[in-house]
Amino acid sequence: MILARIRKHFPASAESAAFTLELELQTTAGITVLFGPSGAGKTLTLDCIAGFVRPVEGRILLDDAILFDGATEVHLPPQARQCGYVFQNYALFPHMTLRENLTFAADRLPRLERHRRVNEMIERFRLTEVAGRKPHELSGGQKQRCSIARALLAAPKLLLLDEPARGLDAPLRTELYAVLHQVRAEFGTPILMVTHDLSECFELAESMVVLHEGRLVQTGPPARILEQPASVDVARLLGLYNLFPVEVKSLDPGNNSCRLRFGDWDLNGPYLPGRLLGDRVTLYMRPEQLTALPRDGRPLPNQIPATLDRIAELPQSVRLEFAGGIHVEMTRAGYERHRHNKEWVVEFPKDAVRVL
Repeated sequence: MILARIRKHFPASAESAAFTLELELQTTAGITVLFGPSGAGKTLTLDCIAGFVRPVEGRILLDDAILFDGATEVHLPPQARQCGYVFQNYALFPHMTLRENLTFAADRLPRLERHRRVNEMIERFRLTEVAGRKPHELSGGQKQRCSIARALLAAPKLLLLDEPARGLDAPLRTELYAVLHQVRAEFGTPILMVTHDLSECFELAESMVVLHEGRLVQTGPPARILEQPASVDVARLLGLYNLFPVEVKSLDPGNNSCRLRFGDWDLNGPYLPGRLLGDRVTLYMRPEQLTALPRDGRPLPNQIPATLDRIAELPQSVRLEFAGGIHVEMTRAGYERHRHNKEWVVEFPKDAVRVL
């Protein structure tokens, strides 16, 4: 388990703005993903835990061992922290073969044990046929597997990965995910991983930590964060929602209902605990939760007339982009049946209405 309370400040300079990382992070076994946009402080968090960057203040513990303590000025060097680090650029020695890179990482083991462990890693990570090649002769996936194997040779208590899928094509990403699941199952090493790819969070993470501008803004299982983002900022970071300003016009706890004013139209939704009449809130709904239908007469309750501006092709569906920033995702077959339609309504299912 890692428990980290970190504060690191970079003052403004002539060509850069000030930045402060200030967060408290706790992880357990499994795969924890640090998610957020570029510049949120994700890699800086890893570097503070690994010992490459010294925080201004705070405390970092790994399985009750103190790695850093600002109050007592404890700051263990990286090699004493028992953290394996897989860098974005793999950081393999270019003049060494793959086997030599692994052997170097196992240098502290007795010779016979070192030889056995290196062979085991080469076999486990399917690198036997390329063990004699140098890094420039390896594919991105082979370099990635070598880098992970090297980090695990020292039997770390925590494995840190900085955007491990960056630069990999779709088949290699799938292969990497399988490798990480293998590491999780066979080694039991907790993993703390950086990504800005939401699909990776759902593919790998048991716990997701959302960072924004150096602050921790939400934690939890990915599915829970998707269902209930903590704020409008988190919803925007996830990039999966329609976000609309609305006003609370009525609240009826007895019937578990509310009415929201959206532009010139009213929408019915479930009761909103803690809200008051007249509150201005943000309605959030994912494009796949909305339904686009040909307009046939007067709109029904929870339907809003919409003008179609653009069609975006997606791998398995299409996204209809309407005036006012309303996005609806639907099957390609469903769209093809109505592709020549000029007048549309967008339906907001009552049970899916959520506000922030």
